[in-house]
Amino acid sequence: MLPAFNAEKTLKRTFEHIPPNLRSNIILVDDCSTDKTVEISESLGIKTFIHNRNLGYGGNQKTCYQKALESNAEVIVMLHPDFQYDSRVVGIMADLILLGICDVILGNRIRTRREALDGGMPIWKYLLNRSSTFIENLVLGQSIGDFHSGLRAYKREVLENLPFEKNSDDFAFDQELLVQAIHAKYRIGDIPVPVRYLEDSSSINLSRSLRYGVGGFMAVIKFVLNRTIGLKFEIFSSTMNRRNH
Repeated sequence: MLPAFNAEKTLKRTFEHIPPNLRSNIILVDDCSTDKTVEISESLGIKTFIHNRNLGYGGNQKTCYQKALESNAEVIVMLHPDFQYDSRVVGIMADLILLGICDVILGNRIRTRREALDGGMPIWKYLLNRSSTFIENLVLGQSIGDFHSGLRAYKREVLENLPFEKNSDDFAFDQELLVQAIHAKYRIGDIPVPVRYLEDSSSINLSRSLRYGVGGFMAVIKFVLNRTIGLKFEIFSSTMNRRNH
């Protein structure tokens, strides 16, 4: 799944790095781009769906996952088409799920501080990532290397059971979906993916990052309140505890 918005400069490179045997299973959802993203996608033979208005990053992913489930996919991989992530690993991520090792796999961009910074990650983004990932792991009982990755693979069952349609239409969607998966006790793992911040790669600014961070922490707070004092929240209303089913 490629959630796209104005990705004309990077889409072809992203596509060409996806293993050839997987290219026939790509779906792109265009969120009302103003450039040639749709034209390029269709020229590459990618199955393309177009929003007639901009629904936001989270809104785009909602359509992505709905289309993926309609296609009867066993594993759904979400990849940003901005060439920031090494898409050669998507098959490996799918294999880890098909082997029954994990239910969700994230691409970890931060194997070492030096590699992340040498790859072009801004220092402020690195510091926000490290601090928030540490807190989220501590609170949620996980050991995930990069809570904010834009490369994710999901077992079909995960997206069938989690109420992702109730999540934010903005960037907080990723964090909410991850917290929902943890709430439902799905097994989450990650694999190393070298970071690649290029001039044409999409990246939100500090202001948007802080808004995203607040949205993500609100999901964590809801998780804690649900588990400690039983407060009910809509984003957990349909999650199933797979260990009890």
